[in-house]
Amino acid sequence: MIIKNEKDVTQAVLEVMERTTDPRFRKIMASLIEHLHGFVRDVELTEKEFRAATELLNDIGQQKTDTHNEMVLMAGSLGVSSLVCLLNNGNDGQPETKQSMLGPFWRLNSPRTKNGESIVRSKTPGSCMFVDLCYVDTDGAPLAGVEVDVWHASTVGLYESQDPTQADMNLRGKFTTDETGHVWFGSIKPSGYPIPTDGVVGKLLAAQNRHPFRPAHLHALAFKEGFKTLTSQIYSENDEKLESDVQFGVTEALIARYQRHDEPHPEESSVKIPWYTMDCTLVMEHGKAELPAPPIK
Repeated sequence: MIIKNEKDVTQAVLEVMERTTDPRFRKIMASLIEHLHGFVRDVELTEKEFRAATELLNDIGQQKTDTHNEMVLMAGSLGVSSLVCLLNNGNDGQPETKQSMLGPFWRLNSPRTKNGESIVRSKTPGSCMFVDLCYVDTDGAPLAGVEVDVWHASTVGLYESQDPTQADMNLRGKFTTDETGHVWFGSIKPSGYPIPTDGVVGKLLAAQNRHPFRPAHLHALAFKEGFKTLTSQIYSENDEKLESDVQFGVTEALIARYQRHDEPHPEESSVKIPWYTMDCTLVMEHGKAELPAPPIK
């Protein structure tokens, strides 16, 4: 098509998209072109702004390393990660599901750990925490043999992949549910933390006068054949950043009680006061078991 006016550009691109043989890909690309071209018209994008946008996208890609994924951070900071999660899980986008976004810090091959053991693998400050997660199906029946991968940040707000003072795979572990559907382990109570702000996402937050903090949470990824993989972020109920999570990830279903104890531990005399417990039941839906691609190595 010879372009005669600006409307011809959109029509020409849409016609090319129609050549796509994959119907789902064709639908996605057609909608993308219509919305993208519509956005350019709506904001009357200038050439200077267009060049700045292309540089921004280039920077996002260049900032990815083995231990950092800027694109995942950006998707979360724009609410896209949470939106995709809610639209694909639960009841028509309602936030009762305990499914949540994967986040940028999941790694493959966490150390296999026996129930009851600790995931603290190097000297890590913080209060002791004892976690019990129970996995059931949609009828409430316990699920044995679920592989549960857990990870969380330290009390200084860093995952071990960000912090050379922590041992490799510190505060990470892979457990298997017993016949009652439970996994249980020791750790330290996680703290809220700021997401990295030394890249494109940091510039976005500064321009919008937004803080970079996430509320304290524990990640758990559950895998079992015959069930949809369940990725959960379990938030502390009294964290002051629950209402303003920079990644828009908090729903009511994902908030749990991290119970504080000010009495001596009944079994472990070495546990200092205060210590915490956190129990949570998570429901897995029948479906195809698939592991996501890890955002970092």
